[in-house]
Amino acid sequence: MLGIVLATIITKGEFMAHQHPPRFLKIVDDARTRVRETNVDEVKKRMDRGDKFLLVDVREESEFAKDHLPGAIHLGKGIIERDVEARVPDLNAEMILYCGGGFRSALAADNLQKMGYTKVISMDGGIRGWREKFYPLVKD
Repeated sequence: MLGIVLATIITKGEFMAHQHPPRFLKIVDDARTRVRETNVDEVKKRMDRGDKFLLVDVREESEFAKDHLPGAIHLGKGIIERDVEARVPDLNAEMILYCGGGFRSALAADNLQKMGYTKVISMDGGIRGWREKFYPLVKD
């Protein structure tokens, strides 16, 4: 019986991870009206061409430690506004932000723009979209 209960909890947890509540989606949709977005394929093309930009993973530290895009730095959504000025002092530095699916990165991009950063882009699809394409990931 314990196995059934645990399986139910795990299944619900996995389901909840991909279903976002409506108020959260509302603020993400609002942020998306103000931020530039790109997609997984475009980021991969730019990386393959050797374009110069800063790739920023805004997921939690434990998510970043599991795996991340090659060359990405970690500035989690919880601390990016506090720490970005020290890590990226140039307000004109091009940054592509990504998260799990493109929601947290849109919110973070919106806030960075409010802080004066002019070339911030959110990657729609996030690392889940990257994984679906079987693009390379690294673990430090």
